[in-house]
This record gives sequence, C-alpha cells and structure tokens, in this order.
Amino acid sequence: MTTTTSMPALARMSPVGLAELIERAALQTRVDRKYVVPAATLPHLLEQLAPHARVLDIGGERTFRYESVYFDTPRLDSYHSAAYRRRRRFKVRTRTYLDSAECWLEVKISGARGSITKHRLPYHPGDCDTVRPGRDFVDEALSRESIAPGDDGSLDPVLVTGYQRTTLLLPESASRVTIDTALSWRHDAAALRLSGLAVIETKTASAASPVDRMLWQRGVRPARISKYATGLAALRLDLPDAPWRRTLRRHFRDATSAAGAAPTTPSHRPEQEASCV
Repeated sequence: MTTTTSMPALARMSPVGLAELIERAALQTRVDRKYVVPAATLPHLLEQLAPHARVLDIGGERTFRYESVYFDTPRLDSYHSAAYRRRRRFKVRTRTYLDSAECWLEVKISGARGSITKHRLPYHPGDCDTVRPGRDFVDEALSRESIAPGDDGSLDPVLVTGYQRTTLLLPESASRVTIDTALSWRHDAAALRLSGLAVIETKTASAASPVDRMLWQRGVRPARISKYATGLAALRLDLPDAPWRRTLRRHFRDATSAAGAAPTTPSHRPEQEASCV
C-alpha cells in the first residue's frame, strides 16, 4: 500500500506551519476540485510538485490522521440535497485530528458555481458524535445561509470517515492541495476501505491551480465524490446515487462487496435520470 508518509518527495519539500498556511491560503470560501487516482501514482506526482510546493509540517510530522462524523436529519435532508443537486446544500460534521486530539464542529455550505463556505467552531473531542453542545452555532450558520433543515430539525450521527491527509501550499497561486489516503467509511454495521486509492482535492479562490492543470495534462479529470454522500451511497444501496454513480461503479462497488457491507435493499438499483435537478 502506498501512503504519503513513505514518499521521499515530501521530505524534500520546504515546510509550512499551520498559522502561515491559514494566513496565506485559508480559503474558507473557495472552489474545490476533487480527483480520484491510484495511490501508486502519488510518488511521481509529488516529485513534480516538490520544487513548487510547501508541505504542512507540525512537530516534524507531514501526514496526519483524520476522523469525521457526519450528521443528518432522520430523512437525510443533507444527503438528498446533494443527491438531487439542489442549489443550496449543507453538511454538518465534526472533524477530529487524531494525532493532536483537536476537534472542530463544521458546517459546509455549497452555493452557486461550485463555491464552498465553511463555518467552524472549536469543539470538545468527547462530543465528536453529537451536535448538541454546538447546536446554536449550527443553526446560526444555516440561518445565515438561508437554509433550514427539514423534518423536526434533529441532527444525528450517520457516517464516520477516516483517512490520512497531507496538505500542500502552492505559494505562487495561494492555493491548497490535500491528498487523502487510507480511506475508510462506517455506517451502522457496514464498513469499507479504499486503501489503493487517493483523493486529491485542490482548493482555490476560483481559477484552476497548477495541480489542476498538471492532472488535466495527464488526462485526469475532476470526479464527483463526496466523502459523506458517496460513502453513504456505497454502503446503502437504497439511496439515490445519480451524481456519483460513475465514481461508485469505478472505485467503490468491488470494495463494498469485499468489505461485506450488507445492503438494506436488493442489489438491483432502478435507473435514475442523469439530470439531478
């Protein structure tokens, strides 16, 4: 298995501290582009990036373990807003940095032209599986974006994701790149791992970053993938999956079967319209 921790190119990159990374490329409102690539291709990509990128370094470590808990309403309003590509979409999650035990409560809003706005609140790690202590913060963030959760407004833990992340700063474009490996998902008793794949995400103010252009030159195009929605669709075959169907078929289905995930409905899924309006 290839992970970013074993790549010589990372050791040669100039370090950047967390405070400087945030100052130079916080990008709380941004455009994200995601790519799914074989983990085995990362060493060559990082070699190309080494002269132009700096790597987040905290205490000598350059790859960090993350765990996120995603919350949704009983009718999965957050999931369905993504599945049907509604113009205003939201996600609520806690994100725990396992190496430092730091935790945040986050509300992400997807808006026009692919823009993402993130609201963050420092959170107690012991509360990572509940939004109750931060519910006022969540409600305020959603209200500010004119979004109201359906149902009775309750938000319960639905999916847990884990991965290892390396973060790069591209100083010339003031953009960030994250590289996630050792990807895993858990929903109730079902689980899956995608150890042979990596998700590369570029985070820019608007224009494409040098990494985007580098991947495009290699014939790699952005993929529709959401750690929450795509992972939940892979583990629950009863849910609509049109936006991520190509990604699911190409990267998730075999892994789901191998992990022994039990579908909640028969494996046949009726075809859906390609348009998710």
